[in-house]
Amino acid sequence: MCKQTVHFSRLIPCCLFLLVGLGLITASVSAHAEDSAAEVRWNEDPNGWTIEQDGKLFAGYLLDSNGKPIIYPLQSADGRRVVRNFPMLEGTKSERSDHDHHRSLWLTHGDVNGVDFWLDDAHCGKIVQRTGQAATTNDGTVVIQTENDWLAPDGKRLLSDTRRFEFRTINGRRIIDCDFLLKATDGDVNFGDTKEGSFGMRIAGTMKVDAKLGGKITNAEGLNDKQAWGKKSSWVNYTGPVDGRPAGITIHDHPSSFQHPCRWHVRTYGLFAANPFGVHHFVGGKKTEGVVLKSGESMRLSYRVVIDDAKFDSKQTAADWKAYAEQDRPELK
Repeated sequence: MCKQTVHFSRLIPCCLFLLVGLGLITASVSAHAEDSAAEVRWNEDPNGWTIEQDGKLFAGYLLDSNGKPIIYPLQSADGRRVVRNFPMLEGTKSERSDHDHHRSLWLTHGDVNGVDFWLDDAHCGKIVQRTGQAATTNDGTVVIQTENDWLAPDGKRLLSDTRRFEFRTINGRRIIDCDFLLKATDGDVNFGDTKEGSFGMRIAGTMKVDAKLGGKITNAEGLNDKQAWGKKSSWVNYTGPVDGRPAGITIHDHPSSFQHPCRWHVRTYGLFAANPFGVHHFVGGKKTEGVVLKSGESMRLSYRVVIDDAKFDSKQTAADWKAYAEQDRPELK
């Protein structure tokens, strides 16, 4: 297997050419939101980076969590953790110690040229970061951009990706814009027809519907809980209590993202994933041939994660999606 090398670049906001290289542009959740944006900062960590707002933890970026980069932990603006701790930490009473490949927030897929990247066992593929850099823009947004290789168990590279994350806080809500460019660098890439994918989260145990503490799933069409599973939608919200108070997570699928609107592998036990590749598990019928990315070509995936310290507001969420949909996403190479 290829040796992993990681390069960190401490970028200073006043270094204009570095900022241009990263394409650091800003984007508000709604048209008036920039007036109340809060400054976010980053720090290098032995395992990647930590992101903070006003000296308090916002998120962590781990270069390698059992074979893939993840964002963990992830906290709301008032300091409550909205993702499951297991398996990074021992599970709590509210958390099911299952699906140990559900690691906070990630991008993988269960069938890539026949290799499983969704699971993280010995027979599975690994996503290895090659380079990465972080910067803070003048408006207080943290940007992390990395280059990664998807490796089969024998070390053969199947594809590469560029991934970019923008962390900001606006009007008391934490926002992460997640952009991915999947690149067929080593021949054709087949993303198989499976429900096991792709841009996923595992939410805090108390938030899940199955905890029976008030957790609820809602999509843009107004479908709830199990009815939302496998359906196409521009956005899905998962709301439930953390430490006895409401918290919510919405994932928005940008119109430029491949297969928009995507299907959602969202479960009442706390899995929350946007899946642009799966079909037959969701709708029945025979398994399709999947999606083939031809050699030398690329595919774009773009999602926005909004974390709220309040009850779900359908009108606000619809307005958020409209504002996001009207924004051009930054170029990736």
